[in-house]
Parts: sequence; structure tokens; C-alpha cells
Amino acid sequence: MYAQFFGNYLLSRNIVTREQLIEAMRKKSSSHIRLGTLAIHAGYMTASEVNRVIVLQTHEDKRFGEIAINEGYLTELQVAELLSEQKPDFLLLGQALVEDGIIDHEQFQNLIIDYQSDNDLTAFEYSTETKESIRQMIEHFFVLAERPLSTHEISLYHLLMNSLVRFIGDDFTPVPPIRCQEYPANYCVSQEINGAFSVHTYLDIPESACIDFASRYVGETFTEFDEYVRASLEDFLNLLNGLFIVNMSNDCSIELTLDPPVVEETESLLTFQEETYLLPIVYPFGTIYFIITLHNRK
Repeated sequence: MYAQFFGNYLLSRNIVTREQLIEAMRKKSSSHIRLGTLAIHAGYMTASEVNRVIVLQTHEDKRFGEIAINEGYLTELQVAELLSEQKPDFLLLGQALVEDGIIDHEQFQNLIIDYQSDNDLTAFEYSTETKESIRQMIEHFFVLAERPLSTHEISLYHLLMNSLVRFIGDDFTPVPPIRCQEYPANYCVSQEINGAFSVHTYLDIPESACIDFASRYVGETFTEFDEYVRASLEDFLNLLNGLFIVNMSNDCSIELTLDPPVVEETESLLTFQEETYLLPIVYPFGTIYFIITLHNRK
């Protein structure tokens, strides 16, 4: 999940454009991590050392690791360690940007350091994506109304990100949420969660992107905006919220209820009187929008 937050970090600092980021997210899904990228992340090699080995590879028919060992940059034990350890997915995103010439190895090395520092992440957390480190990432990302997120809000947003990765695909970038008082709906499905943590959730997607979203969710290829596509959007929102109330019951002993999904009037202007946030999620096929209205927070 770090790739998604790392992508937003790059976007918000104007290091990449939205189009460049979308293309890099698409590429990372079919890319293989390079040893030089892993060595920079682990701190075993500097960007300049990696660049030198890459240049040497153009003159010698040898693997990167073999040259790095011969040059004294890596040991055989370090190469084996890098090849066997878990590989955080954000490295593939950075690697794709380097290969496209958007950033270079030195910039990538500095970005890793700055990003870890800004999010209070240790190198270990940044490599393993622990539950605690993801919570930290979400807290830093969702700086809402200059107040800390409640535990229940963090759980809901965390589940949203996991559900997108699991059911739609990990090639997305979240854009920081904003306060929202009104919103012009495209095709919008909403659902109420009632109880001690009461919220109204909305999933809004432009019709052109609904087909791709539904196709990914169901695992079939839809070609037109029909009742199957519409039902898929309702099912996704219902699944997300259903999993959330189960988690609240199991983890917090809080019993919540769920109303059936409702289709909002197309092209209507939604207005919100209570605390509401709009969260855009950018996919290659288009941007989807999650809206969450908080009725009460405990």
C-alpha cells in the first residue's frame, strides 16, 4: 500500500504530473524489481554507485550483483539478503519513474529518506508494511480539519484502501481529502452505517469509468453501462461497509447496522450539513470519489 501513498507524496510536491504517475503505476504491475533499486533502499549502495554499475554492465556481460561484488559495493551475503527479502511495492513505482527518466537514482534515494522522515517511518517499517506503520501513514495522509482521526475513522479508511487493492487493483493514487459541503453527483451510490459510529458513505464514479471499475470488481469485461455495472457498484460499497461493521464488532465490540445501498439521483447536487469529506482516488481508467459524512464521532 506504500506505493499509493508514495505516489500522492510525489504528486503533491509537483515531482511528477498526474499523467506520469498513472503511467508509472501501470508499469509497476508488470515490472520486476532491480537489485540496484533494492540496494539503494537498503542503504547498501549510493545512487552514484548504482549508476556506475549500470554503466559497467554496458561493457561487461555480467549481472548487476556480480559486478557490484567485484567492485566492492556489495558482499555475496548482502546480495542474497536483498534477493530474498520482502520487496515493498513503492520501490517498483520509483523504479518505473527512473526508467521513464522522470527522476534519477539520486533523486529517488533522497525521496526515500525524505518520505520516511516526513511520515516518522523507520527503514524496517517502510519495508514490511506493518499494521502500525499503515496507521501512521493514514494519519499523516488524512489531515482532516486539523484534528486527529478517531480510531474508527482510521479503520474505515484503512479498509477502503485494502478493499481497493484487493478487489479493483493497486494501480491507484489517493488524492488528499477535502472538506465538502456540496457535490455534483455523476453516478452515485450511498449507504448509511448506524450506531455508535454513524456515517453516511458515498461512492461516485463518472459513467465512463463505471464500466472499468465494475469489470475489475467482477472479473468480467463489461462494454456498456447496464444494470450489471450498476449492481456491481452497489455490491462493492455494501461489501466495504459490511466488512467494516464486522470488524467493529470483532475488534471493538461495537454493534453497527447497515441500511441497503441507495442510488442517488444522477447529475443531482448533493448537499451536506454535517462534517463531510471528499476523497478522490485516481486510477488509469478514471477517478472515483468516496464521500464520507460523519454523524457522530466517538
